[in-house]
Amino acid sequence: MVKQSPCRERLLAYWDRLGRTERETLLTFAEFLAVRASAAPAETAPQPQIPAPQPIPRPAQESVINAIRRLSQSYAMLDRAALLHETSALMSAHILQGRPASEVIDELESLFARHYQHYCAQLTGQT
Repeated sequence: MVKQSPCRERLLAYWDRLGRTERETLLTFAEFLAVRASAAPAETAPQPQIPAPQPIPRPAQESVINAIRRLSQSYAMLDRAALLHETSALMSAHILQGRPASEVIDELESLFARHYQHYCAQLTGQT
C-alpha cells in the first residue's frame, strides 16, 4: 500500500467534512489552480474553464430564504460574500417592507445571473 503525503491526507480530511456545495467550490478552485499552473505564456494560454450554473427549477410556492438557498446551489461558483449586501437588502425589503416574495425572488434570480455574467467576464479578462 502506498503511503499518502501529509498534505494529501489533510486535503482528504477537509474534503470529508465538506457538504456538496462546498466540494463543488473546492473542485472549481482546484481546476482554476491546475489551469493556472499549467498555463503557457499569455499569448497561447487556454481560456479558463467556466463552470456553468446548475439550475434548480423554481417551485410554484417558494420562500425567499429557500430561493436564496436554491440560487446559491445553482450558482455555487459565485462568491457569497459578494452577493451578501444585495441579497440582504432584498430580504429586508420582503420582511420589513412587505414586498411580495415572488417579486423579491425574481430580483434575486436577476441578481445571481448578473453576478454570474460578471464572474465569467472576470475569468475571460473582459472586465
